[in-house]
Amino acid sequence: MVSGATRRSGEESAAGGGERFGVATRQRGGTVVLSLSGELDHDTAEPLREAIAQQVRAGARRILVDCGDLHFCDSTGLNVLLQGRLAAQETDGRVELAALRPPVARMFEITGAHAVFQVYAGVDEALADERFD
Repeated sequence: MVSGATRRSGEESAAGGGERFGVATRQRGGTVVLSLSGELDHDTAEPLREAIAQQVRAGARRILVDCGDLHFCDSTGLNVLLQGRLAAQETDGRVELAALRPPVARMFEITGAHAVFQVYAGVDEALADERFD
């Protein structure tokens, strides 16, 4: 969520790169949801890198990245997600994706990265996946 925006109860927010990108964190059962908004690129990736690292250090078993409000992702953003996935795997955790918008989904398809992530059509579908309750 961008700086100054309202958050739902239980969410923490980290804005980076001005108001171009934001990360909001919330817990839903056994899943940590990182909701991304704006443009994820070289100049804005650090808040996401920090949010994933913090959740991995805290022992999160499942990190769901909600991309519903993410409008752009470049190779730096993709690499942050891939590195986060590897870090989570080292502690028997997972990083998964939900609600990829067409431009972001295209980046994952072109690079083949969609094959290494569990991708859900939406957050509700991901949270309903009973393997992680």
